[in-house]
Amino acid sequence: MWKYVKPYFKWAVLASLLMVGEVLNDLIQPTLMSTIVDDGVLGINNNNVGDINVIITVGLLMIICTILGGTSGSLNNATAQYFTQNMGNDIRKDCFENIMHFSFEQVDDFKTGSLITRITNDITQVQLYASVFCRSIIRNGFLMFGSMYCVFRLNHTFGFIMIAAFPFILGTLLVCLYKANPLFTRLQEQIDQINNIMLEDISGIRIIKACVKEIYEKIHFKKANEELVHTQLSVLIIFALMTPIMNIIMYIVVIVVLLVGNV
Repeated sequence: MWKYVKPYFKWAVLASLLMVGEVLNDLIQPTLMSTIVDDGVLGINNNNVGDINVIITVGLLMIICTILGGTSGSLNNATAQYFTQNMGNDIRKDCFENIMHFSFEQVDDFKTGSLITRITNDITQVQLYASVFCRSIIRNGFLMFGSMYCVFRLNHTFGFIMIAAFPFILGTLLVCLYKANPLFTRLQEQIDQINNIMLEDISGIRIIKACVKEIYEKIHFKKANEELVHTQLSVLIIFALMTPIMNIIMYIVVIVVLLVGNV
């Protein structure tokens, strides 16, 4: 895999750094906001007298950080897509070249529909994974640990509450992946089956019509398609449940922080 990543590795690194820049701008916003409230509005460090200059200065700084964060996010999207699309293009060309050198026995073993899936859907999934890594995984990872650091700076007790919730979040993620992993294998097989049925029907359409087998082929395709839809729904349900469960855990953390902070 490194063979295909290496030519565009600098773009992957640049995309990751830009995402880190966006996250840092997101993390600094609450601190700037607290400065506006504490010093600009309430004047805690100035005998409870507000300071409009602090509000204007820090407010402008927040606007600048927002612009920088948005620019970093946009550039991250562009560089990540450049990296993944070019990598996928190279993989797809090599896959096609290898398939062209297959013997008849190898083509029969793999099946034509499976080969089509390998060179289309599978490579698209590789591109998607690389894009998610350069964007979502790095963003969520830095945002989570950065948030923990900021909370620790604010109050050690709050930080320990967040750390206590981390195993539950990780456990939820691992359980969902454990449940979904065998479904992904089945999903791949069913996509291959759909492609094989379509190729057989298209190539043998004259024979099917001559033998009046249209109804049989419709039933055959419908059964394979329903199995594919059922598997896809099962996967989507698992990941649809993951997000609200994680949100519930985070809401519980917020409630506990508020209760502890109110004591």
